[in-house]
Amino acid sequence: MKGDFYTFHYPPEFLKLLIETIPLLCPSKKDVLLFFIGAGVDSSLIDDLTIVVNTKRDSISKYEIVRTVLTRLNEKADAALRERREIVKRVVEFETFSTCWEQDQWKARGLVSEVRRVVNVKDSFTKIQQERDEEKKKRIVKYQAKLDVIKQKQKELATIKADLFALFRESDPYKRGKALEGVLNRLFQASGILLREAFTLTGTEAEGIIEQIDGVAEIDGELYLVEMKWWKTPLGPGEVSPHLVRVFGRGNARGIFISNSEYTDAAIITCKEALSKAVVILCQLEEIVLLLEQESDFKKFLKDKISAAIIEKKPLYKPLSF
Repeated sequence: MKGDFYTFHYPPEFLKLLIETIPLLCPSKKDVLLFFIGAGVDSSLIDDLTIVVNTKRDSISKYEIVRTVLTRLNEKADAALRERREIVKRVVEFETFSTCWEQDQWKARGLVSEVRRVVNVKDSFTKIQQERDEEKKKRIVKYQAKLDVIKQKQKELATIKADLFALFRESDPYKRGKALEGVLNRLFQASGILLREAFTLTGTEAEGIIEQIDGVAEIDGELYLVEMKWWKTPLGPGEVSPHLVRVFGRGNARGIFISNSEYTDAAIITCKEALSKAVVILCQLEEIVLLLEQESDFKKFLKDKISAAIIEKKPLYKPLSF
């Protein structure tokens, strides 16, 4: 039985010892019931006893209550393992003997001491401690796994940040534009945002490419068509309108515009008017640079912008402090 003391049940001699001990630790019959409730014993095992105690208290003794509950726990075998361990733990750790009846205090001390001795001899307490240690290890492993995920994300974001900063040294506009798509797509993905990368649509009558979309992001169940621009001059209505047309042409789609340059007042007004048809937000690359420097949450950044567009009708809302 060593190391497996009550995996399935209390041995008879140990059961008898507990039946002798627990009543002495509880001054009243209701206290006995509370002892078991505190140990996590299911109410279905003590409800009938509670009724008896409340209605015919003289018809049952504390010892009968303890014997009945412990026997029921034994009959549940491994299903009641946690409750049986908790009961033993409470007895072994019992120290406030002043709460016992005065004539029972020394006897209670002796019986608790005997329980401790038996537990140590049978190695059941050691088993409990081992399982607690094992549970602690599992929690540590789980916590470490979370830390690893966080560290991996931080490492990934640091790489994205470095790659984004490197684009400012790229002189070829085409290479820079394509590289920007890749870097921002990685940022979306690293932030837990589902993303379909850039794709093109072709006509059915050999028209060739009729539409190009830089990406499609899913945020809180909503789909956002993403457009990215790296221009030196501010974007006007003529530059933002084609993307608005793509958004309007897709029913419930929404739009995200990311630009290296600023937006003209006319472009902002155009997007504000478009909010009556679809949610559209405007971002600037400098916001994303600042976001990476501050190690802020990109998804929250976008959701703050979306909320401002819907509630305040501000397509160009800047949640970060510059």
